[in-house]
Amino acid sequence: MDRLASPIPARIAALREAMAQQGLAAYLVPSADPHLSEYLPGRWQGRRWLSGFHGSVGTLVVTADFAGLWADSRYWVQAEAELAGSGIELVKIPTVSGTQHIDWLAANVRAGGSVGVDGAVLGLATGRALEAALRANGVTLRTDIDLLEQVWTERPGLPSASIYEHLPPHATQSRADRLAWLRTEMRAKGAQQHFISTVDDLAWLFNLRGSDVNYNPVFIAHALVGLETATLFLAEGKVPADLAATLARDGVQLADYSAAPMALAALPKGSSLLLDPRRITLGLRQAVAEGVTVIEAINPSTFAKSRKSAAEVAHVRAAMEQDGAALCEFFSWLEGALASGERITELTIDEQICAARARRPGFVSPSFATIAGFKANGAMPHYRATEDAHAVIEGDGLLLIDSGGQYLGGTTDITRVVPVGTLSAAEKRDFTLVLKGMIALSMAHFPRGLASPRLDALARAPIWAGGVDYGHGTGHGVGYFLNVHEGPQSISPGAMPEPHTAMEPGMITSNEPGIYRPGQWGVRIENLVLNVAAEQNEFGEFLKFETLTLCPIDTRCIARDLLRADELAWLNDYHAMVRARLAPLVQGEALRWLEARTAAI
Repeated sequence: MDRLASPIPARIAALREAMAQQGLAAYLVPSADPHLSEYLPGRWQGRRWLSGFHGSVGTLVVTADFAGLWADSRYWVQAEAELAGSGIELVKIPTVSGTQHIDWLAANVRAGGSVGVDGAVLGLATGRALEAALRANGVTLRTDIDLLEQVWTERPGLPSASIYEHLPPHATQSRADRLAWLRTEMRAKGAQQHFISTVDDLAWLFNLRGSDVNYNPVFIAHALVGLETATLFLAEGKVPADLAATLARDGVQLADYSAAPMALAALPKGSSLLLDPRRITLGLRQAVAEGVTVIEAINPSTFAKSRKSAAEVAHVRAAMEQDGAALCEFFSWLEGALASGERITELTIDEQICAARARRPGFVSPSFATIAGFKANGAMPHYRATEDAHAVIEGDGLLLIDSGGQYLGGTTDITRVVPVGTLSAAEKRDFTLVLKGMIALSMAHFPRGLASPRLDALARAPIWAGGVDYGHGTGHGVGYFLNVHEGPQSISPGAMPEPHTAMEPGMITSNEPGIYRPGQWGVRIENLVLNVAAEQNEFGEFLKFETLTLCPIDTRCIARDLLRADELAWLNDYHAMVRARLAPLVQGEALRWLEARTAAI
């Protein structure tokens, strides 16, 4: 962007004027929507619009004489480039879950002042922490002000695309059965009503899908589920008439999206309401009528959808085979194109890998924006090539490709790194250290119910032994034709090892350690793994990982002398499995590529 023509300073100035009119000393703009989604519809991209920073996570704080963006290490290089000349300072924080902006506000807003934030998009847990920190310093928190409505004159409206059913055979349980199960869980907790805002929980519970959020087949809605009835709050026109009739037969009523807070306010005194404090906003919690008993616990659906059934796992395995076949076609094309001297850019990578997946049965869309980073660009974990800024794939170096697909029978997410030209010994060493970390976690056996963050050190240990570390988590949960990032499990040092993070059979999690050398290269190797039974003995029940992802790991990048015999055996066994399962689905050059890249070493 031409910073001389950047609209950012004018937008910040407009926000400051609106703040002055409201008597606010500071205004907070989180990366959030009323559903606390990771990926946001355009209407709630206010932080991006105000700052010019395009990363998916970051918090903007504006005062009369300061503007700062708090971002974790995944985005530091990107944020420094995008914020240059905007007047907004990058504040570096160590983890995505950091709350340093709360500490900053508490320390820098004078007693008697007010901090504003739109309570409709502020998470309840974060809001409580913010309010407590400010109150301790004599500062008032106002959550009734959405200044974006005032300063963002061309703000998008609610998404309008229609929703649709996720149907059998890929939908393996009926809507009626899921609602009946949920009501059993509600009764067990003493709840007569349950309010749900998280869009992936709603999609799973009602067997519905949509396209309101890029790459994730979800739709914007809230739901209030009672012991006899259920109401979905959606924008008008999103439900086709035939689907509305089907929902009605299952006891699901439809109401306007804006009516959700009023429904909470209308709950009768003495009734009981189940809410997940981590998955609801402060504004919605404040809407609950006085006299209602609020039961705070994790959404039962969050646990249930993380534990894929045997039928769902069977569909996921089939989707992984189709995804792996598409990747064989892509990588065989890539090697041929590079060998022939064809001009290839990072944008070409995205086009070709999406086209290969689109040819596969059951494919719906990419599961996130493809990350294709060559050489120094690969050192930015969330890099995104654009028409204005991208690299040509030429010369010598590592090419990192992180991509995924949404299929009717599952969601995929895979990262591979391939050599271009001649690699240095240092590049091969980093690649092999990351591979050792990925294999170490892949081979783990662990007690059922272990808090998932405790597994993170297994992947890091070989990398730490090489005197290196990486600034992101090792693994995130993955949905079933749903969000590519889902909870409650998280293999990350930044996640607290709480009971709700327990590892249980059927969970699908990514395994993706990495090494990033700014200005030089990046390495990340990622497979998806499934929790399966390992053994049961006098010490309890143990789980292990089944590797779901099917794609060769490029052995040309390996420093062979760094691999132990058991690590080499794991790699050769993995490649034998990949070859056996993908060979029937590919032919010609793709088959020859598969056979070459899965040869034992």
